[in-house]
Amino acid sequence: MAVEVVTSELVAPSETTPRRALWLSNLDLAARNGYTPTVYFFRRRCPQPQDGSGGDDDDRAPQQPSPDFFSADVLRAALAAALVQFYPFAGRLRAGRDDDGRAEIDCNAAGALFVVARSAAALEDFDGFAPSKAMNDTFVPKYDSTAGPDAPLLLLQVTFFRCGGVTLGTAMHPFVIDGRSAFHFIRTWASIARGDTAAAAVPPSLDRTPLRARPLPTVLFDHTYEYGGRTSRPPTTGGNNKAAEYASAILRVTGAQAAALRARAGAVSTFRALVAHVWRCACAARALAPDAESRLYTMVDMRARLSPPLPDAFFGNAVARTSVSAVVGDLLANPLGFGARRLRAATGHGDEYARSLLDYLETADLAALPRGGLAGTDLRVISWLGMPSYDADFGWGEPALLAPALMYYPGFVYLLNCPGNGKGGGVAVAVALEPERMERFKELFFEELAALE
Repeated sequence: MAVEVVTSELVAPSETTPRRALWLSNLDLAARNGYTPTVYFFRRRCPQPQDGSGGDDDDRAPQQPSPDFFSADVLRAALAAALVQFYPFAGRLRAGRDDDGRAEIDCNAAGALFVVARSAAALEDFDGFAPSKAMNDTFVPKYDSTAGPDAPLLLLQVTFFRCGGVTLGTAMHPFVIDGRSAFHFIRTWASIARGDTAAAAVPPSLDRTPLRARPLPTVLFDHTYEYGGRTSRPPTTGGNNKAAEYASAILRVTGAQAAALRARAGAVSTFRALVAHVWRCACAARALAPDAESRLYTMVDMRARLSPPLPDAFFGNAVARTSVSAVVGDLLANPLGFGARRLRAATGHGDEYARSLLDYLETADLAALPRGGLAGTDLRVISWLGMPSYDADFGWGEPALLAPALMYYPGFVYLLNCPGNGKGGGVAVAVALEPERMERFKELFFEELAALE
């Protein structure tokens, strides 16, 4: 769908901010040197009739959205105000002045990219939205796959559609933030835009030095699967490799279905129950050999698990990659609880694991860490469950949908809150698989859920 850019500008903080270099931890530098694109969908919001008219039987012309619906001026001014607290987002990457040239953020207030665009399409044209390169190109500002020294670290695009609906596309550099930090920024920006100063009053904690490696690195765990490139089969990397092509879908699980999955898996968390279900369905849809090993990679937020813990408002990367494997035959022959119990090994780590990882990365070549695809047996799961992902009310209501704009390769999975931050227990599962495997995966996914009802 064609999108016309109306304006494109750099927005700097509205007040003077500290001019300094921000040190990046090993967890920051182990992230992908690119951007994480997401998209928020907002349906038009019309003024409520004052005389009680305008119901379903009213034969008058439909009401039009408020003329200030998603005012670009309001968003721009609120962005400038939010960047005062979150000023690393207005900086640029540069090589440090130490001998090793370690990357750091130059907090130079150069600004974040803010794009206003319009489209002759309607949001209804995107019913059945699924992450893809086409969706990314439509909703998110154009960016290079890696960020150079002059590249903004935060890119935003507001697109107005002929139906009155709006999308907000974001591209954030992973060296700056993890998922929880990203949603903290969006929540603050939105709160300022709607004039809720109390909700915007939680400043980010910018000090990343608690994540320094120890003076004498001590590695107590095997981190080579997650950070050393160990795989059982060649990974499906990008470029022109046909194996990197994928089909994607967003599958919705109701609160009742999620509860039934948890009970079936042995009263575990929604995360473990759903991931075990996805894992089994993917192995079956891929028709993997019973004796094959499948590895599932995920991320664990270490803020509360460190000793001492990091502040809730820590702004940076505080997530650690972990993984666990299972033999496909065991995963499929055993009840759902088998996979859920296996996941406990990947999600139960604490301070010792995080310190070991920081020390391991201290001695690794961070620039050479594998950041590509997966073996055709494996999955990578990112969970946004429990995060304030729908606290993005800029004054015109919460999003109708939030999702990644792009999946990177087959085997990538996101677990997402449903609107209302999943208060009804519903979960959306965004999944990318080999194109020839997707339809079978969806059949298996919903057949199992139907059997629980």
